[in-house]
Amino acid sequence: MGVFQLIYTSRPFGYDLNVLANILATSRSRNARDDITGALICRADVFLQLLEGPKGKVQATYERICDDDRHVEVTQLVAEDVPDRLFPDWAMKHDPAVSWMWSPVEVHMGALQSASALAIREIFVRSAVS
Repeated sequence: MGVFQLIYTSRPFGYDLNVLANILATSRSRNARDDITGALICRADVFLQLLEGPKGKVQATYERICDDDRHVEVTQLVAEDVPDRLFPDWAMKHDPAVSWMWSPVEVHMGALQSASALAIREIFVRSAVS
């Protein structure tokens, strides 16, 4: 039947481990309620998140994120229907950027905004199998 998948990037505002723990706890609770799964790849200079599930629920979650003052410069990178979930068992997987492929300088210079949808999605494919 397929699923809607949305990937966005943002810059954390006031990032620390407590903020991250709060984001993860809240998103896991809400996502479980809304049949949303996904992953958050993060470090002090960038959030990269994949959300997947019913289109309306994913879009509503993204709108909440856009209004969340812990995120700055929220930019949607990919929004499409896909055949299957990448993270069916994760209300929100946390990847502490071990799988990251761009340096902070490359991110600052716009690597995420210039990457193809396939390259962005491939980051999450690697995260899903790790």
